[in-house]
Amino acid sequence: MEFVHFLKNPKKYEDLGAKIPKGALLVGPPGTGKTLLAKATAGESGVPFLSISGSDFMEMFVGVGPSRVRNLFQEARQCAPSIVFIDEIDAIGRARGRGGFSGSNDERESTLNQLLVEMDGFGTTSGVVVLAGTNRPDILDKALLRPGRFDRQIAIDKPDIKGRDQIFRIYLKKLKLDNKPSFYSQRLAALTPGFAGADIANVCNEAALIAARSEETQITMQHFESAIDRIIGGLEKKNRVISKLERRTVAYHESGHAVAGWFLEHAEPLLKVTIVPRGTAALGFAQYVPNENLLMTKEQLFDMTCMTLGGRAAEEVLIGKISTGAQNDLEKVTKMTYAQVAVYGFSEKVGLLSFPQKDGGFELSKPYSNQTASIIDDEVREWVGKAYKKTVELITEHKEQVAQIAELLLEKEVLHQDDLTRVLGERPFKALDQPTTTSLRKVSRMVVTTAKHQQRTPSCLMIHLPQLVTLYPRSVSLLNVRAVH
Repeated sequence: MEFVHFLKNPKKYEDLGAKIPKGALLVGPPGTGKTLLAKATAGESGVPFLSISGSDFMEMFVGVGPSRVRNLFQEARQCAPSIVFIDEIDAIGRARGRGGFSGSNDERESTLNQLLVEMDGFGTTSGVVVLAGTNRPDILDKALLRPGRFDRQIAIDKPDIKGRDQIFRIYLKKLKLDNKPSFYSQRLAALTPGFAGADIANVCNEAALIAARSEETQITMQHFESAIDRIIGGLEKKNRVISKLERRTVAYHESGHAVAGWFLEHAEPLLKVTIVPRGTAALGFAQYVPNENLLMTKEQLFDMTCMTLGGRAAEEVLIGKISTGAQNDLEKVTKMTYAQVAVYGFSEKVGLLSFPQKDGGFELSKPYSNQTASIIDDEVREWVGKAYKKTVELITEHKEQVAQIAELLLEKEVLHQDDLTRVLGERPFKALDQPTTTSLRKVSRMVVTTAKHQQRTPSCLMIHLPQLVTLYPRSVSLLNVRAVH
């Protein structure tokens, strides 16, 4: 709205000696509506809107990129005041000096240089506001981000529960439902954390397609459930042959997660679990009530570690044999514990030191000695061992209930929180920042599910926390899917 006010009332700012910002960078993950927001800004301001993708500047011929930049800004100045929107600006705005010595790299740098000149160089004129969208602000050239070019960086994150409610209402209005849109939007918004606007649109469209294939005249909650399940785990594989032993192992594994999460104060309680095979790798998946805390304590992370180990513990205690199904669980536990020891200063032996790992690969050299590395390894192994010991004790204590949940899951294939409450009783813990079990049971009766996406983790907690949805992989060869239990 700030830029809208700038464009509608430029004289008000000029009289005070202020300069209207040249541009703003819209930063956020894919599907959050960066392009739509730019269009809405132009529409609200009542000024011409010129849009182009960063990749459109690049061609096989030398000089095409800079020429297109000049033509774009020339057209924008002719109809000023106007808005220029460059989508995926990282295609041309990456920091110079990267990418080797190829000619295409020289062309990209020439295009970037021309863009820098057009935005804040000799001969530029006011009246043109440049908006750009990207989900990789870390790789952009520093000259592009300095004041006078992109004066503002606007973070467009995935919507919260209120935002999801409003987005659902917009898309649900276009559908033929068996109830009013607000009836669905509130329930779906509460159970779809991590969904972007594009994901919400996909859920609504998928539900309509399922209803049409079923020859239904209206869309029901069952259709939304099927749509979300399909987005989460892929197509249902009705013809997949699964042995009784595999099916039993999956059921007890997921039951272990469910019981561990139910009786651990800081863990995420189960909302829904299924052992229906879906997609190419999933023999089942579980969904949990999300914990969207911005800060995590050592005790909270310990409980979440125990919950993640609940599947392996259940296999060992009740089946007597362990399977490869816990591979993703162990990977997640390792990353989580390493972060506590080596990044967040939770370990007394390592001390108040932080060695964050770089994203996207292994480091050739570590910023600490071999002795420190050995201490970190020993601490991680000890912490995981303590968590697993506590988990085994918890599963052993509730051994009969784990078996009841597993057998019920084998019978029904899908369990909701209501089913867990009947077997386990009311959850003994109720977090202040989470919905009550009673309110969640009401939603569970409507047969709705949570989101597939990994829980949003703030920048101050750059660790891989347990996902809201966890998949059970079929075999070792299929364990490279991005899923945990």
